[in-house]
Amino acid sequence: MRRRPIRFHWSIPGSGAHSATRGGEDRAAVNPVADLDAQLELCRIADAGGIDQLLLPIGFHRADPITLATHFAAHTKRVKYMVAVRPGIQSPTYLVQQVNTVSVVTGGRISINVVAGYSSQELRSYGDFRTHDERFRHSDEFWSVCTALWRSREPVDFHGEFVRVEGARINTPFTAAERVRPELYFGGSSGLASDLAIKHGDALLRLGGTPDEVAGRIGGVLAAGREVGLLFSVVSRPTRREAVDAAMALIDLAGEQAKAVQDRFRKESAESVGFATTYGLGEGDAHWPRPYLWTGAIPFLGPLSLALVGTPDEIAAALLAYRDVGVTQFLFHGRPDIESLPHFCQEILPRVREREAAGG
Repeated sequence: MRRRPIRFHWSIPGSGAHSATRGGEDRAAVNPVADLDAQLELCRIADAGGIDQLLLPIGFHRADPITLATHFAAHTKRVKYMVAVRPGIQSPTYLVQQVNTVSVVTGGRISINVVAGYSSQELRSYGDFRTHDERFRHSDEFWSVCTALWRSREPVDFHGEFVRVEGARINTPFTAAERVRPELYFGGSSGLASDLAIKHGDALLRLGGTPDEVAGRIGGVLAAGREVGLLFSVVSRPTRREAVDAAMALIDLAGEQAKAVQDRFRKESAESVGFATTYGLGEGDAHWPRPYLWTGAIPFLGPLSLALVGTPDEIAAALLAYRDVGVTQFLFHGRPDIESLPHFCQEILPRVREREAAGG
């Protein structure tokens, strides 16, 4: 049986498209609309370069992702937009109405990244006072309602522990080729996230690790017929020495101030299984669990700085090593994005496609 092609996604930064050290700044000082032109330029590069989807994350320090998806899609032709959604801060009926409307005006170029939220402190500012486990139970009910609205034109009644709707209906249909609802990517590294991905989703999107570590944690998701995607930063240069030097330079660029920011953020996000696990990878002196996998920036730039480092050929080989354990999608952060994204599209993506075509 022929393997499905790897799908590649990119995370659009809320700010700092030109910054190699995003993640090291104080979130309270971020202006998410200060460089909208640069963010749009990234969307255009991805659109022309073969990236499948662009993630628009959510948080108090970011602009609204659904609004941004509508804006960016109006200036691009092909690429899809993966909007991050926290079920606890809106109603399922209204979300379906929003997403369906965006699908109509963009030709179906919208999918959803479901996130439970890394910090109870931040979620309380939105009015969500549920505990970690309660958020996952609420999410289960939330997506049950959304799925019912997408799959039927009949009014939906649902009385759950957290969600209650009566006679819910949306007249605007979801519009996309061969789909009745958007793709759902459930983010998280816990068993609860995997369970939701299996029950409601198309894919589990989790933080990376070595191929062996990942393989030991995704078997149930793959057995259920769902896909798995991994999140990485990527640092690539023409030679390995240049790539390693560029990676190491991130620590000096970030500085001790960034480390202090991460120390605070680590405490705020302690209930996130994926973040806690990845912070652990950055401890100690052994920062190369594989020749292509680098953990050294994590104490300074956070879990999303877990990086694939190397030449284009080395990065392509690493991606195929993950594919061999069942991973079929990747979501990248660039350092900086405005340089990393075109390099990825021009140098790494074609190498992966060539190896896939050759049966590698």
